[in-house]
Amino acid sequence: MTEHNSTTYRSVGVDYDLLDAGKRQAILAALGTSALAAARGAQALDASRGEPAFVMSAGGQRLALVIECLGTKSILAREYEAATGVNRFDWIGYDTVAAIVNDLCAVGALPLMMSAYFATGSPDWYAAPGRFDALVSGWRRGCDDSGAVWGGGESPMLSGVVEPGEIDLAGCAVGIIPEGRPPLLGDLLQPGDEIVLVASTGLHTNGASLAREAARRAGGLEQKLPGGQTLGDALLAPSAIYVRLVEALYAAGTPLSYTTPITGHGLRKLMRADRQLSYRVTQLPAVPEVFAYITDVLALSTAEAYGTFNMGAGFALFCPRGEGERAVTVATEQGYKAYLSGQVQEGPRSVVLEPVGVVFEEGELRLR
Repeated sequence: MTEHNSTTYRSVGVDYDLLDAGKRQAILAALGTSALAAARGAQALDASRGEPAFVMSAGGQRLALVIECLGTKSILAREYEAATGVNRFDWIGYDTVAAIVNDLCAVGALPLMMSAYFATGSPDWYAAPGRFDALVSGWRRGCDDSGAVWGGGESPMLSGVVEPGEIDLAGCAVGIIPEGRPPLLGDLLQPGDEIVLVASTGLHTNGASLAREAARRAGGLEQKLPGGQTLGDALLAPSAIYVRLVEALYAAGTPLSYTTPITGHGLRKLMRADRQLSYRVTQLPAVPEVFAYITDVLALSTAEAYGTFNMGAGFALFCPRGEGERAVTVATEQGYKAYLSGQVQEGPRSVVLEPVGVVFEEGELRLR
């Protein structure tokens, strides 16, 4: 099924150029507060600004803090429930936790605790039988799988801000960087480092706005993919949590130069580090069926697909030369699919995806 007019993330209301410009402005303002840490006997690691989590040193420990949201994937869950009666809000709760803790892992931190943010637009959301129970169950399971204590949270009802019947899911978490391990902030990256791509479980938490448009054009979330799964179940499949992987890599003594979740901006995220380096990928994970379906329905260009969705690669590890195979072995032992996928090279900041003929240049990802 193919539409004649190609669609982009911007055309469905997500403009990363504007969003990223706002982030850069906020980072500049935030830098002016770093000196305040000294009054509490702490130190801000300014190199972590623009990374998935912020890092500070305090009391002899290096702590990471992140705040993250689910985005619009909760709308998919609500629409799927309305169309089929199937409640997937346990998956949505798990997804939100995954988005949060994977960002902690990206700077080398392991989760300690988290708080939840459940904002609704009216009492209608809570009125649906079993919905909140499912959300809490999934959130709790995500905490268990990531080793994070669930400390509490906030559940405002924001009439006029959040649409009636919808929920905005987010949370924050604190993690600790283990003693003897450096924070992973990009400074350790070198030409010759190997890129290991770890498979995703599907959509994860980015690109839901495009996925909703694909569902609309396809005729609804109850539509069946060629493999027999409903589009709704394929889009809502719980995200992978990569905490166990990072912990196992630490236990195995595997050195890491950098890591990044493949979230917003798709595989452009491979050049997230603030370094003038090129990232050449020669092997990509298999594309999950749901991404092939969305790409066809929306007539997405290959560059748009790989610059928006994870396309099967949920997390990237950057390892010193010769260590990539060991990282793949550890990932496999932990139940993840991982691929020795490429190499960091000297050159202008860019991502080269050789198997699909796509190149992302520096100007296509500006987070600082």
